[in-house]
Amino acid sequence: EVQLVESGGGLVQAGGSLRLSCAASGFTFDDYAIGWFRQAPEKEREGVSCISSIGGSTYYADSVKGRFTISSDNAKNTVYLQMNSLKPEDTAVYYCAAVFGGGIILQAWQYDYWGQGTQVTVSS
Repeated sequence: EVQLVESGGGLVQAGGSLRLSCAASGFTFDDYAIGWFRQAPEKEREGVSCISSIGGSTYYADSVKGRFTISSDNAKNTVYLQMNSLKPEDTAVYYCAAVFGGGIILQAWQYDYWGQGTQVTVSS
């Protein structure tokens, strides 16, 4: 059974930090790129970051560049999203997703598997 399980969300004050984890199982992790997306109430799902299958390439949305860092521990089949200098506008449900092929993919519709999401709330 394919599973992507996010953890690490929570409530934090503006300027604070959180580290999200995405633990994958049920598929060959090395064959997939992993993306982080977020969706705030009444807004469309937004691509935040992506890491290629072997971790050599990364992508960040302009809104998080310089504040968020994506990394991968292939031995643990886990991808992390370190979020620093958080802002109230970062408040959303954060999802990780996996796409076969390993390259950087930005469109949510192309992703094969999705996690259930974890809530991140940044207070001002």
